[in-house]
This record gives sequence, C-alpha cells and structure tokens, in this order.
Amino acid sequence: MPEPGSNEFNEVVEGRDDVLVSDLAVTEIISALVRRLRQGSLVREAARRLQQAILGRLDEGVYLRVELTRDVHRRAEQFLLSLPETPLRAADALHLALASSARAASLASFDARLTAAARAVGLATYPA
Repeated sequence: MPEPGSNEFNEVVEGRDDVLVSDLAVTEIISALVRRLRQGSLVREAARRLQQAILGRLDEGVYLRVELTRDVHRRAEQFLLSLPETPLRAADALHLALASSARAASLASFDARLTAAARAVGLATYPA
C-alpha cells in the first residue's frame, strides 16, 4: 500500500535476510488495511492478498519471525516503567521488547513515540 516513505522502506528491506517481523506487526498491518477498507480506499480482496503475501513471506523465511513470549512481555513492562517520559502504548512497548529481545540492530517505525523510545534504549531507527 502506498504510504509516505513506503517506497523507500521497501527498497531498504528488499533482498535483506535479517528483517525481523512479529505476528503483532502483521496484526497491526492488517488493522491498517481494514481501516482503508472502511474508508473505501481498498477492496476486501486486495486486503486479503496483502495479508497472504505477508504471511507467505514469513512462512517462507523471507522475514524472520520473532515471537511474543512471557520474557518479551516482562521486557515490555520494564520499558514502560523505565521510560515514563515517553508515552508508549502497550503494543509499542511490545514491539520495542521484541526488537530488543531479538538483539536487533535497528527498528523501523514511522511512529514518533516508538522511534523516540527505540533511540532511548540504544536502537538505531529507520527512518533515521
């Protein structure tokens, strides 16, 4: 789906073998697609094709799947408690914890709060 920065992002990740994706991220992507569906800017079949494409890439190993575990939840809670000046939502704290737990070098996000939190815990961010 064309979004501001999406072409640049696709160019950056295309062909990489170190892109980490969680099922939480997939669910959030589908949520954004459904919002487009409600607004009338996307048809249901296109949303389903995009979902299947993302899941297919995960299943094929094109993207590396990171799992939400009990330890990831505890790490997210620690981020929430240790970054009170950064208004993180629970899902954002989980994304941050997933990246941190997987020892990711960077985190891709177009959300200013998540980007600020990632930088606060020492992760590089995309876009910079």
